[in-house]
Amino acid sequence: MVDLSIVETKAVIIKTQDFKENDKLVWFYTEKLGKITAIVRGAKKSKSKFLALTLPLCYGEYMVYKGKSLYTLQEGKIIQSFQGLLNDLHKLTYSSYLCELIDIACTDNEINMELFKTLITTLYLLNTDALDYELLIRAFELRLLKTTGYNLTLNNCSVCRKKISSSNYISLSHYGGICDECPKEHGVFISKGAYNALRFLMNMDIDKLYRLNLNHEIKSEIEKVITFLVSNSYAKKPKSLEMLKFIKE
Repeated sequence: MVDLSIVETKAVIIKTQDFKENDKLVWFYTEKLGKITAIVRGAKKSKSKFLALTLPLCYGEYMVYKGKSLYTLQEGKIIQSFQGLLNDLHKLTYSSYLCELIDIACTDNEINMELFKTLITTLYLLNTDALDYELLIRAFELRLLKTTGYNLTLNNCSVCRKKISSSNYISLSHYGGICDECPKEHGVFISKGAYNALRFLMNMDIDKLYRLNLNHEIKSEIEKVITFLVSNSYAKKPKSLEMLKFIKE
C-alpha cells in the first residue's frame, strides 16, 4: 500500500532535472527526511507556482508525500532563494560544490540534522562578503567528513592513540596525525602551522571563521589534505573540484 501521508520539512534544492514536457525531478536535502528525490508536476510552466520554488539552491519549507518510488511536491514556501549566489562566478562554483558534496556523500533518506544545519549556515555565510570563501569551504568539508564517518583525529596519534600536541604528518589511510614514534607512511607531510590550523577549523564555530587569518601557504597545505580525503572517501569524486581549481588559477 502506498503511504500518502504528507511531510512538511525545511529543505535545500541541490539538483534539478527536466522530466517529461512540463515536469521536473528535484533533489532536496531535507531536515526531516535526508536526501530525497521528488517529482514536481508542471514546474517548467511559466505560470506555475512551483517555478520559483524549484530553482537550484532555493531554501524553503516544503510539503511532500511519498509515492511508490519518488516523493511528490505538494506545496512550498521560500525562506531564502540564494539566487544572488548565481550572479558571482566564485560563489556559484562554491555553492555548486557544496550541493555536489551533499549529493555524493549522503545516501537517500539518511537524516543528518547536524549536516543540514551546517549546509544552511554555510550558504548564508557564502551569500555575504564577511568571510574567506576558501576557509569556509574547508570548514564545511571537515564537518562533512566528520558527520559522514570520516573524522580526522588530530589530538591523538591516529595509529597508537597517544595524545599529541601537534604533528608534521597526516596519515591519509588512518585519517589523522602521526606521532614521532609511529611509521609515517601513506600520508603527507604538513607544517605544524597547517596542522594547528586544521584543528582550529575543526573546532571553531563556522560563523566565527572571520577570526582566522591564514597565509596562502598554509591554506594550500590544508586544501591538499582535505581535497584528497574528500576525493577518496566517497563513491564519486566531485566534478566541481576541477572548476574550483580553474577559477583560482
